[in-house]
Amino acid sequence: MSTDSKTGLQLRSLIKKSGELELSLANVPVPEPKEDEVVVRVEASPLNPSDLGLLFGAADMSTAKASGTKESPVVTATVPEAAMRAMGGRLDESMPVGNEGAGVVIKTGSSDAAKALMGKTVSMIGGAMYAQYRVVRAGDVMPLPVGTTAADGASWFVNPLTALGMTETMRREGHKALVHTAAASNLGQMLNKICLNDGIGLVNIVRSQEQADILRKIGAKHIVDSSAPAFMDDLTNALVETGATIAFDAIGGGKLVGQILNCMEIAANKTAKVYSRYGSSVHKQVYIYGGLDTRPTELNRAFGMAWGIGGWLLTSFLQKAGADGMKLRQRVAAELKTTFASHYTQVVSLHEALQLPNIAVYNKRATGEKFLVNPNKGA
Repeated sequence: MSTDSKTGLQLRSLIKKSGELELSLANVPVPEPKEDEVVVRVEASPLNPSDLGLLFGAADMSTAKASGTKESPVVTATVPEAAMRAMGGRLDESMPVGNEGAGVVIKTGSSDAAKALMGKTVSMIGGAMYAQYRVVRAGDVMPLPVGTTAADGASWFVNPLTALGMTETMRREGHKALVHTAAASNLGQMLNKICLNDGIGLVNIVRSQEQADILRKIGAKHIVDSSAPAFMDDLTNALVETGATIAFDAIGGGKLVGQILNCMEIAANKTAKVYSRYGSSVHKQVYIYGGLDTRPTELNRAFGMAWGIGGWLLTSFLQKAGADGMKLRQRVAAELKTTFASHYTQVVSLHEALQLPNIAVYNKRATGEKFLVNPNKGA
């Protein structure tokens, strides 16, 4: 596209007070870059679970219907009445979507830092990435190494820094090994590579033999299947072997959080020298960072009194990390094609992202079915 483009398509998500989700494409102005800004032609942006949360909100996507035209598609779906209260902060507000992305700088402001980026392929974060063009501050983009494509660098932020943030949180809080659920995901595979490289014990919880096989192929050492009859025993044994006392859970709902804490308690008591009626004095921590299961979190409290459950968010972690956050970003840049390589099963345009068959696939959030949006595909 021309560097003089004045408008570009952007995917928008709107939840109406009437209880209807509406997804559409809007033609939005492309502002002239200020002195320290650049215009990026977006060529790759992943569909992460965190993006789907904003894209669909609390809508029941089994009710989704397509309308509009081929050039201007519209998707609507019903938001259950019980879920509308949680959507209160965004009602009747058309919102752009897409946390992170990558593309080519096609126009810059007048500062030396901005002009130095002209023509470079860069990664960026800041929302509204499901758009053909994005205007961002020069200091908020990361030039990709020579030979790295936009697709290579599109997932540079959320998954890689989340995985590194988990190991850094583990260290900061005095734990020596960790547990991860939904462990065969792209993020989970990155976490395994980090732990193997850094000598960190990692217990991977998966939900099928197929997912276990994915992790074995990349060298994962401790894999337990939550669907297996011996799951609790297998998990306890892995915790004894690794000494893991902190977990990061992508599931959220159901019994898994409580099961992890219970197995941590059993593992801790296997080496306890003194009995306490209050349970082990070893602190056990689970951080919930996702919501693949939207049911309530169930706890069968057989794990003593030294435990904690909390939420974990990447942006909050990075605010606390300070200068260490920049070191983590530098590591991601250096290992984009190895440790932090992402794999996609399909690349879709903005129009294709609104096709119901594609929505049905990527909304499953299934392992091994990660989509990449190229807003300029076919443009």
